[in-house]
Amino acid sequence: MRIFWTFFWSFLLAQMLTYVVSSMTAGAEYNFAQGSIVAVGVTVLILIATAVIPNEPVEKH
Repeated sequence: MRIFWTFFWSFLLAQMLTYVVSSMTAGAEYNFAQGSIVAVGVTVLILIATAVIPNEPVEKH
């Protein structure tokens, strides 16, 4: 379920980002596929980052 919600929000935010950037760039058109590819990439990066970061509390020295 965690992976689903991560992809869901990444997908929505990537589509929104793609739309806004294409609207602000002269001559550019909105491309749904480009936003979807970005969403998959962001999801993978988030999942890798959460797997690498340790979850244990840090001991005080």
